[in-house]
Amino acid sequence: MKSITYYLTLFVIKLKGLKREFSKDPIDFNKLRKEDVHRPKPASFRPHFMRQFSVAETLLTEVKPAATNGFLLLFCPGGAFVYGPARHHWHAAKQLVSQTQCTLWMVDYPKAPENNIAFISENIDAVYAYAVETHGAGKVILVGDSAGGTLLTALTQRLVQKSKALPLALVLISPVMDASFSNPQLDALEKVDPMLSKAGVLSAKRMCAQHYGVDDVRLSPVNGSFSNFPRTLLLVAENDITYPDQQLVVQQLCEAAVEVKVIKGEGMPHIWPILPVMQEARAAFQEMTSYIRRTIAGASDKV
Repeated sequence: MKSITYYLTLFVIKLKGLKREFSKDPIDFNKLRKEDVHRPKPASFRPHFMRQFSVAETLLTEVKPAATNGFLLLFCPGGAFVYGPARHHWHAAKQLVSQTQCTLWMVDYPKAPENNIAFISENIDAVYAYAVETHGAGKVILVGDSAGGTLLTALTQRLVQKSKALPLALVLISPVMDASFSNPQLDALEKVDPMLSKAGVLSAKRMCAQHYGVDDVRLSPVNGSFSNFPRTLLLVAENDITYPDQQLVVQQLCEAAVEVKVIKGEGMPHIWPILPVMQEARAAFQEMTSYIRRTIAGASDKV
């Protein structure tokens, strides 16, 4: 039985017209960008400390607890590659820091259509390299939702391919694994997905792909290899058009003998663990932060 806050959340999603916005082709990215929050007020993060700096063309916002455990959460927010981070990302960031005592970097990467996937990926690579330089790969955990999950999955594939130092773990919230949206199972899910529609999301992916095409592994990690991945947590939602491709990736991770844990939201919408108010979201978020704490404790025991 779903909570009252679940139905309230679905009502708010409908009221905001997200499904309508994500049904437009081409997608109206300028309208979506009205939800952007690039420079939050430092006072809103107290008692944590906040500062901003840049790596390449990416704005990074550091949220740091007074007593940090030395680990870094590299948080890559979603937004279909065309907008973000939004208010719910900042709320999630504060809660992540409070519940894990990790430092967090919000990765405000360049967006499409002004920038393509090659340039965006170069920025993600540069940010990760700086994170490794400052904290060490073994103390970096990658966290991403939706398109942010795409970018971090593709980053990890490149790291493995180039034999570079891997992060301690991946935490992926409703990651988009196939930008082509060609999976036939999507059609039935589109009818029940309260947030996303294939037409608008595919339009946004094409804006990001440009001449590279939506099958490019940087946009569609499902087309790449998952061998030698670090331990991975996936939080997936049943009423989400991105769910069928996540199932394929879970299968690939298992076949590659990767340590993978899946938290499935029955009847949940896209990115449900970081949606505010919803009781089911809070429970999933606590499972996620518990996973992060256990991962850190395991790594600390080995030192």
